[in-house]
Amino acid sequence: MLLRPLIRATAWLRLAVPSLLLGACLLLANWTERAIGFAESPLPVTQTLRYQSGMVASSTASGVLKGVPVALVFEPGETLGGVLGGFGLSGTETTQLVGQLAQFADLRRLKPGDQYAARLAGKDLSGFELVVAGKGVASADRRGGKWEVNWHQFERSVHRNKVDGILEGALETSIEAAGGEASLSLEMADVLQWDLDFTRDLRRGDRFRVLYERVHLDGRYESIGGVVALIYENRGDVLEAYRFGTDNGYYDAEGRPLRKMFLRSPLRYSRITSRFSRRRFHPILKLHRPHHGVDYGAPTGTPVRATGNGTVLSAGWDRGGGRTIKVRHPNNFVTAYLHLSRFADGVRRGKRVTQGSVIGYVGSTGLSTAPHLDYRVQKNGRWIDPLSLKSVPTEPLETERMPEFMAWRDEARRSLGKEPFEPTDRVLAAGIGGSSS
Repeated sequence: MLLRPLIRATAWLRLAVPSLLLGACLLLANWTERAIGFAESPLPVTQTLRYQSGMVASSTASGVLKGVPVALVFEPGETLGGVLGGFGLSGTETTQLVGQLAQFADLRRLKPGDQYAARLAGKDLSGFELVVAGKGVASADRRGGKWEVNWHQFERSVHRNKVDGILEGALETSIEAAGGEASLSLEMADVLQWDLDFTRDLRRGDRFRVLYERVHLDGRYESIGGVVALIYENRGDVLEAYRFGTDNGYYDAEGRPLRKMFLRSPLRYSRITSRFSRRRFHPILKLHRPHHGVDYGAPTGTPVRATGNGTVLSAGWDRGGGRTIKVRHPNNFVTAYLHLSRFADGVRRGKRVTQGSVIGYVGSTGLSTAPHLDYRVQKNGRWIDPLSLKSVPTEPLETERMPEFMAWRDEARRSLGKEPFEPTDRVLAAGIGGSSS
């Protein structure tokens, strides 16, 4: 009789012990991971904590209790009213303070990551600061049961910086190696987007010089202000761009506008995965058929730009092309954007779009094996290779403005360095970001 309970207990132990050991191992691994993350985190612990009584020390200044401010950020789903209520403010007081802060900030535009700071006097909120990105700080102080809000405008200053480098790998890392910011690569792509396709034209050994602006707020670096002038040597061809005029347009060394009828690429930065072909093997249908476009590989959700001004012919499902947008342009041109994940807000038949505006987002709808954009161009009803499209330039500068432009160009060249590059006999290596053919 005693044997059966013993057998059951033994069987239970055989099942329970491994499970308990496994649970203990998982718990230990989780604790270890959290400990390593804590030790390696570059952020101070106080940035992850909420206010609690006693977190800050208070002092008396001009008869008003003030605490030491602690910087925090808005979390997803948080509102200014909710944050203030969390510090113990009544509904009436919260409404009053929100109304005063709204004079200096569009509170509807607050988003996760936006900064604020709070000060406590004992258990009560004595001060609150709301940082308005790129503009200033609204500082609120509680005085005699009422809130007084003052506005501090950030002092904005612009400094010019120059980078001089050689393309040895990715453009971003090459710029950083030359002493610039990686984000400058996107600014350069925007300036040269009509003449240089950054997805296929860049080559190892390309040289660049860029004069650009760095914006500082209250003495601290904030962002890039824009490219002033640049010289880029690509496969022996030298491209020059100079910002000029009230519209801040870019012109080449002879005063011709860089802006043309079509952009070289509908994506700012990507890679070509398939080219225009009269006979290509389809990866899904398993047969040879024409491929009337150029495929750009990019993650789902990457913004797709209209390559020229025009009117939307259609925006909907187009059989194997999935979600597709077609745009009609002057001179009997039509561009098509296939396999989109979704359309941009407001894009529909009859909608006017401007060059460079976002009309959709990369996806993998229709007959597609991976996220990409199939970009097509039609001229007079016939599909043509988008990469062979020769853009039509816009009108050059007026004759009377040319002396002023030439003087500015020469000044910019002196700032950039020797004019424009010394001759070189180096051999260009394999392409970066696309085929070398």
